[in-house]
Amino acid sequence: MRVSRIKKQFKEKEEAELNVDLDLLNPIIQKYKNKKGNLIPILQQTQSVFGYIPADAFSKISLETGLNLSDMYGVATFYSQFRLKPVGKHIVKICHGTACHVQNATAISTALEETLKINDGETTKDGLFTLESVACLGCCSLAPVLMIGDETYGKLTPKSASKIIKDIRRKENN
Repeated sequence: MRVSRIKKQFKEKEEAELNVDLDLLNPIIQKYKNKKGNLIPILQQTQSVFGYIPADAFSKISLETGLNLSDMYGVATFYSQFRLKPVGKHIVKICHGTACHVQNATAISTALEETLKINDGETTKDGLFTLESVACLGCCSLAPVLMIGDETYGKLTPKSASKIIKDIRRKENN
């Protein structure tokens, strides 16, 4: 079971990496090469280009800027803003802060996992949705709340949260 899961992860990684054009990094590297404090801006802009930071991008940046590969990976894995895997077109952030937790955010998460057929942190096979639990979205008066892109949805029930996802999927398929 575990071997097949690991093989699947490698296959997904290889497929994702095939579509990466590392030449897109050249302007970023030229802009920040030899500038003090360049690590985070390089990682942020790399992510803005690809939607995540591909493994091969780490190597290219390290080779061309002299940044230490382990330092780059350490920063990218420390800050939650950085992604090391491709994400879906719509990132569904479910708040699990205190107010949302008290208002049963766990039921919202469970409903969305069932609707999307993925677990927290995963992306749907069609690449439309990535599901993420977050510590707080800062909308406590709307608890329980979720965010998709820049849109915030509050006072949710498991049924209403699933309906939001189904409506977005329906619009995407038309």
